[in-house]
Amino acid sequence: MQSAIDFQQLANAIGDAIIISDAAGSITFWNPAAQRMFGFTSDEALGQSLDLIIPERLRGRHWDGYHKTMATGETRYGNDVLRVPAVDKDGRSMSIAFTVALLHSPQQELTAIVAVIRDETSRFQEDRLLRKRLAELEASAGA
Repeated sequence: MQSAIDFQQLANAIGDAIIISDAAGSITFWNPAAQRMFGFTSDEALGQSLDLIIPERLRGRHWDGYHKTMATGETRYGNDVLRVPAVDKDGRSMSIAFTVALLHSPQQELTAIVAVIRDETSRFQEDRLLRKRLAELEASAGA
């Protein structure tokens, strides 16, 4: 028989950031991996807007989708891995990959969105360098 899983223990142990935000987009949960990834302590992040980690140029688009999801109870991204830019506490640009899930009350009202996030900045930069190198090699081979 499977025992109940202690969510707090899981969230504290896992290497991916787990961030939960309420209907208004305020952060209600911020695990230790989120602190390591983004640089904000739990005390600094809790109660703040997700704008904390969203680049300014992407906020309008983000909030349009967020509010639509909260209004309809549906997301196009339930099973998809999203890859988007983010920013850390120092304003450093990052590349993150994440999945989202919708959290509901016992009355089945949508109450929050959880994101499980991985920092892919290094992988993204390596891919970009490889693509650049490949283009250079193709250009020199065709010359």
